[in-house]
Amino acid sequence: MLYTILCYNEEAVTSAWTKEEDDACMARLMVVQDRLKQQGKLGPVARLLPTTAATTLRKGGDEPIVIDGPFAETKEQLLGFYLVDVATLDEALDIARDLAVANPGVGSYEIRPVSIFHPSETR
Repeated sequence: MLYTILCYNEEAVTSAWTKEEDDACMARLMVVQDRLKQQGKLGPVARLLPTTAATTLRKGGDEPIVIDGPFAETKEQLLGFYLVDVATLDEALDIARDLAVANPGVGSYEIRPVSIFHPSETR
C-alpha cells in the first residue's frame, strides 16, 4: 500500500534556521531516508519552497482566479512529503515517528493512503 506522509511545521521557524541547523536536520532525515531506501520502501520525497513562492488557483466563482501565496492562512505549512510503500498504516506511522524524532520543533505528519489514478487504463 502506498502512503503519503505530509510534513507540516511552522515555516517562520524552519526558515529562520541557520545553514548549520538546517544541514543538521537534513542529515538526521537522511538517516531515516537511507534506511527506507535500502528496505525498498521509499518513493519520491520533496521539500517544498516557502509559501511565499506559492501560487493558488481558487475556485468558487464563474471563473477560477489565480492568487499569490498559499490557499489558507494557517500556523503550520506543508513543507514537504514522502511517498512510502509499506504493508500497513502502522508501518507508515512508525516511519512518521522516526521523521518526527529527526526533525526538531513542533509540527505534524499527516498520513494518507494514496489511490493511483491512471485515466488511460480501463477497469
